[in-house]
Amino acid sequence: MHLSPLEISQKLFTKRMMGYDLQEVTDFLYIISSQLEEVIQERNKLRESLKEKEYQLFEYKERDKILKDTIATAGQMAEKMRVDAERESKMIINEARTKAEFITRDARDSIGRTYEEMTNLKKIKIQFEAQIKAVIQSHLEMIQQHNKIVQNPPMQSQQNVNFENDL
Repeated sequence: MHLSPLEISQKLFTKRMMGYDLQEVTDFLYIISSQLEEVIQERNKLRESLKEKEYQLFEYKERDKILKDTIATAGQMAEKMRVDAERESKMIINEARTKAEFITRDARDSIGRTYEEMTNLKKIKIQFEAQIKAVIQSHLEMIQQHNKIVQNPPMQSQQNVNFENDL
């Protein structure tokens, strides 16, 4: 049986000869002390529970803080990685453009050299053809002269005779 504060303050003890009934007062005090003991134990349990809850709350706040810091750090790292990747991609693109310009310039130079070589080879071919034509023309003229000589032999027989007489 739990006594309320109002019941405790309104409790009346029977009077005896020398005051109140000792057994009744002792029983009442025992009930009050038991209830007070229960209240104190319950209060201690609640305090302990409150401490545990405060400790858990502290841990949760610490975890929350750590989590927020981790998220912030991850965000910063992601931003740094993005900036680094962007910078690196620009470097790669610039390097690729430089290489492409070099390759293009080299190809143009190579095409120019090839065109120049082809022009020189055409000139050499034309010169060679002209020389061959000149040689052929010269041989044709020699053949024609030979044919003239063979058809109209000059007086070689008289020369031969003279030559024989000289011997």
